[in-house]
Parts: sequence; C-alpha cells; structure tokens
Amino acid sequence: MTTQAEQVDHELVQAAADIARTRCRGDNHTMAAAARAQDGRIVTAVNAYHFTGGPCAELVVLGAAAAQGAYDLVAIVAVGDRDRGVVPPCGRCRQVLLDYFPDLKVIVGSGDRLRAVPVADLLPETYVWADHQLTADLAGSPGES
Repeated sequence: MTTQAEQVDHELVQAAADIARTRCRGDNHTMAAAARAQDGRIVTAVNAYHFTGGPCAELVVLGAAAAQGAYDLVAIVAVGDRDRGVVPPCGRCRQVLLDYFPDLKVIVGSGDRLRAVPVADLLPETYVWADHQLTADLAGSPGES
C-alpha cells in the first residue's frame, strides 16, 4: 500500500456532481460517476439500481467509456445524489476497477479533504485477477509435469 495521494482532478468531481444533480432522479439512479481517459476526455454515467442488484455508477461508466473508445482511464470519482458528495467505491467496484485499470486513481474523501489514491490502496492485500490466471504456456498439456 503506497498511501501516496495524487493531485485531485476537481473538474472530474464537478462533472460527476453535475450529473448527480441533473440526471439522478428517484430510486433507480442515485449515484453518478465520472472518469477521465488518458486523452483527457471525461465520460459520465449513473447507476442502475434494482432490487435484484444492478451496476454501480463506476461500472456503468466503464461500459460508457468503452462504447466511446476510451479504453485507458486514469481517474474516476463517484458522487451521490441529493448533494451527498463524493462516495467511495464499493468492494465489487474496487476489485473491478483494479482488474481493468491497475494504475487508476480514485478520488475519495469529502469537502476539502478530497484525495486521489491508487485503486490498489483501496484493497489491502490485493487480489489481481490477471496474476492468478493460467496461460497457455504455463498450463501445458494434460499429463505433463
């Protein structure tokens, strides 16, 4: 764990807050997320709540980014509706963000204590999915040792 905070992308926080304020209505959409791509673009999205589960805003923004050709995300933030401010990602989102973008910075905290931290810092003793997958070279054929 590095615990080293990076410069906070306030434009990204504002983009998520604007979407939370203008697009989150009712119980179906209560969170907004904004992500910055390597090329500087900002992609936004909202969650899709459903009693059977549903994707968080952070996961929806990953799909929206891919649909727009933004495959290299560098920072992300989630903001709650009704002026709840920045909300840290849930455990599932932390793991997905780490697996998709291990160098991603996640904005967490509140008020004047916002900070951008590496996603790995949000998952102590991280499990990186790619590190535990067998490759064709390592798997060998049946019966080989």
